[in-house]
Amino acid sequence: MADYSNYQKDVIKRYYDNRGSIDQQKLSELCTNLFLAEGKKKDKLWERARDIMERLEVPASRIDHVLKSADPAVLAEVVQDLEEGAIR
Repeated sequence: MADYSNYQKDVIKRYYDNRGSIDQQKLSELCTNLFLAEGKKKDKLWERARDIMERLEVPASRIDHVLKSADPAVLAEVVQDLEEGAIR
C-alpha cells in the first residue's frame, strides 16, 4: 500500500470519525429511493439498507423486522429513531 501524505491521513481519519453520520444520511436517502424503486433495483437497495443498519449497530431483531416488512415507512421509523438518538 502506498504511503499517504499527512493531508490524506487527516481526510481518511475525518471520514472514519464521521462515518456514523455519513451512514445515517445514506440510510435516509435509501429510504427515499426505496419509495420510488421497482424490481431488482429495490432488492439491491434493501441489501444496502441492511449493511448500513448493521454498521450503525441497529439491533438485529429490528433489522429483521424492517427487512421482512419490506416497507420503506418502517425503515423511515428506524431513521427517525437514529436521528433522535433512541438507537445507540
